[in-house]
Amino acid sequence: MKNLFIKWNSINLVNRIIVGIVIGVVLALTIPETVSGITILGTLFISALKAVAPILVFVLVINAIASHVKGKATNMKTVLLLYAVATFLAGFVAVVVSYIFPTTLTLKTVAQDVTPPSGILEVLETLLFNIVTNPVSALLNANYLGILAWAVVLGIALKGANDSTKAMITNLSDAITKIVQWVISLAPIGIMGIVFEAISTTGISALAEYGRLIVILVATMFFVALIVNPLIVFVVARRNPYPLVLTSLKESGITAFFTRSSAANIPVNMALAEKLKLNKDTYAVSIPLGATINMAGAAITISILTMAAAHTLGIEIDFFTAVVLMVLSAVSAAGASGVAGGSLLLIPLACSILGISDDIAMQVVAIGFIIGVIQDSCETALNSSSDIVFTAAAEYANERKNK
Repeated sequence: MKNLFIKWNSINLVNRIIVGIVIGVVLALTIPETVSGITILGTLFISALKAVAPILVFVLVINAIASHVKGKATNMKTVLLLYAVATFLAGFVAVVVSYIFPTTLTLKTVAQDVTPPSGILEVLETLLFNIVTNPVSALLNANYLGILAWAVVLGIALKGANDSTKAMITNLSDAITKIVQWVISLAPIGIMGIVFEAISTTGISALAEYGRLIVILVATMFFVALIVNPLIVFVVARRNPYPLVLTSLKESGITAFFTRSSAANIPVNMALAEKLKLNKDTYAVSIPLGATINMAGAAITISILTMAAAHTLGIEIDFFTAVVLMVLSAVSAAGASGVAGGSLLLIPLACSILGISDDIAMQVVAIGFIIGVIQDSCETALNSSSDIVFTAAAEYANERKNK
């Protein structure tokens, strides 16, 4: 049994995940009632990832900043610029696609009991209050803005600590990283449960009514992932971007697709950044930060669903208004939650600038939840994999500059 376990773990993680997907699909289509209990495997896996991710981010960022040697270069300015540009361009592409392929919706669904933000000021206010929240509360509630803020402050304060204190923080960081690796090794089993639950409860037919909308959303995300992001990397780093982009999609995007949480995928990105031999002083901060503000997929979702609502109601949108929508989408996306469906609650905010009522906007949100099994999975895969892409691109650009 032990040898079988070792042999199983020696197989590439992506290949093991594929096996888990296949088993989950087969069981859901053949004997869903007999093995319904395996849904708990997916729930446990996601819960384990979400449990370890906040403390991982907290300790890693503290360790990275406290251990940083003065004068040692990082690439955070470039990374932040790339995050902002990519998110805005994603919103731009989404609006253009909506003009080329106008989509209408059947607004008959009942909105779920959720409360969207009332305006951009509320979004910004929420962001600010999340930053200054109690650190214990931030960890308990997986408030990553608060976690990052406190980690940065504590990291700076601990820069002057003695070597033994810094060594203890480093050892703690290594220990939590090891725990994360143990959790990640269970991904195939957890994803089997997630796939089984998605297919056995939602069913493929339930998505058919919104097929055109799903195709447009997914195609736009693929276009951004395979055309726009590589173009950004090429402009910045002046090298073939596809080895990096495809590796990120394969090793980060696939797990993010099934966990549907940028926050839960942080450990995967951390491991990939280490594998790519990126600057730890940079990625220890850029990866958790990206899970909070690098939201190209969210900008696409907000833009396309808002434009679909406008087309449904026959609202004519001029170019200036579309530009405002793009900017709003980019800013709102940066405030999107790091959990499944976070971007959907910001759709009413974008709808408000087009004069669309909350009642209609919340019906659009409900449609978003219906197609979320595909939409949110693809959105998270794009968001999370691009954290790695732009962190690496910033480092490659710096290497090219120093040659």
